[in-house]
Amino acid sequence: MMRVALVAALVLATAGCIVGAVFVGWGWIIPAVVVGIVAVVGVYDLIQRRHSVLRNYPVLGHMRYLLEALRPELQQYFIERNFDGRPFDRDVRSLIYERAKGTAAELSFGTERDLDQDGYEYLTHSTAPLDPPDNPPRVRIGGPDCTQPYEMSLLNVSSMSFGALSANALRALNAGAQRGGFAHDTGEGGLTPYHLGGADVVWEIGSGYFGCRTDDGRFDPDEFARKAADENVKCLSLKLSQGAKPGIGGVLPASKVSAEIAEYRGVPQGEKCVSPAGHSEFSTPRGLIRFIARMRELADGKPVGFKLCVGSRVELLGICKAMLDENVTPDFIIVDGAEGGTAAAPLEYEDHVGLPLTDGLMTVHNALVGAGLRDRITIGASGKVATGTDIVKRLIQGADYTNAARAMMMAVGCIQSQRCHTNHCPVGVATQDPARARALDVTDKSARVYRYQQATVSEAMRIMASMGVTDPSALSPSMLRKRLGPVMQRSYAEIYEWLEPGVLLRDPPVGWADDWSHADADSFVPTHV
Repeated sequence: MMRVALVAALVLATAGCIVGAVFVGWGWIIPAVVVGIVAVVGVYDLIQRRHSVLRNYPVLGHMRYLLEALRPELQQYFIERNFDGRPFDRDVRSLIYERAKGTAAELSFGTERDLDQDGYEYLTHSTAPLDPPDNPPRVRIGGPDCTQPYEMSLLNVSSMSFGALSANALRALNAGAQRGGFAHDTGEGGLTPYHLGGADVVWEIGSGYFGCRTDDGRFDPDEFARKAADENVKCLSLKLSQGAKPGIGGVLPASKVSAEIAEYRGVPQGEKCVSPAGHSEFSTPRGLIRFIARMRELADGKPVGFKLCVGSRVELLGICKAMLDENVTPDFIIVDGAEGGTAAAPLEYEDHVGLPLTDGLMTVHNALVGAGLRDRITIGASGKVATGTDIVKRLIQGADYTNAARAMMMAVGCIQSQRCHTNHCPVGVATQDPARARALDVTDKSARVYRYQQATVSEAMRIMASMGVTDPSALSPSMLRKRLGPVMQRSYAEIYEWLEPGVLLRDPPVGWADDWSHADADSFVPTHV
């Protein structure tokens, strides 16, 4: 490996300088000392386990930490040139890293945000704040047809597949989730030993049916039932679409389809692995609901749901009509926002396709409430969830719990180099290169995942207590406010429409009546143009 060879070269150079000092002249002492110090640093970097960057880039990696130390002076320079990273702003990134490391997460000199900016949102605190509960509440997942309900944490690891992430990254996420008692979603790349380290698992099945597919790419019920019976698998999730690229399938290049990945996905080694855009097992809302029921039966009553990035409201209402007609409901629905997703995706899809999480979440919540189904279905939310504030806002907007992907990647060591699609991740998180993945120490990084999740949920509970509530069920849309202009701000209760239970069945409101009338349980295609 190159890094080992370079450090070995430094050690040999040091030895050569010492030999020169002994046999040639004392002038070689200074280079011997300088090169020796660098060699010692290089050796230490290779064997230490705390910093993945230094394990992959001995000696040179220290430049990153030097720049971090100078960040207050260089920060504006990088921001102005768009070098500061797209996924999260500086404050959020610092918060995630510091919580993962177990260090302080306060910010000096108050807020740096523009509170006068249109669209700025804030939570309302109470003049009679409470003490947060000792133990955060958990969310029960399991509708009337579920016989093995599951108690979900308020924040969990969102879907990330083996193939997108390295084995060590998944091991660290799983070990952190096991320690903290929260769930780990597998992503659509199959159920692997790296997901089955002891944590509670949500097994996600996509349109490629990886891990439970026949040779011709169809769903294999026997293989599905066998794997769903694993004691670590607590929920089953059917992926309809994802925030990063809704409406298209994923592609894993042939060069990345190793023997190991081929085995876990059930695909040929060395051939391009493609997830179809749509599912082959159903083509209508009614077919989807019947397939959900079949999955739950095969899983012996474990909770089964689906994940989607919301597009057409008519299609969503068609699914609700299918639930009513069949008298079958999923146990949960995960709403993925268009701003979410860690996967490599076309730029046009990342920026212009699918509803953002706020819109999608409130659409799903209102559709279920209006159809009289909300009390049977739990809603999860995923899309740039990173802080306690994010959790509280999503609960107000209609979610029961949240999932995080990028924030969990950062907790496990991701530095947002945005090289995920190249297989050259500098910290061993998003790569299948064993040499690079070696840099990620599972024991150290799993502790960071645990600390980050615990601190973030704890902060969410403290925020709720500051708002005068100790249970998410007491939150209301009036507690989240948005600035609409220089002289106007309103609460979510005032800005947005919130449907009454069962109103779509009795007298659909004007804004929903047309979509409801055209929604069809037997077709995803609206009956009007």
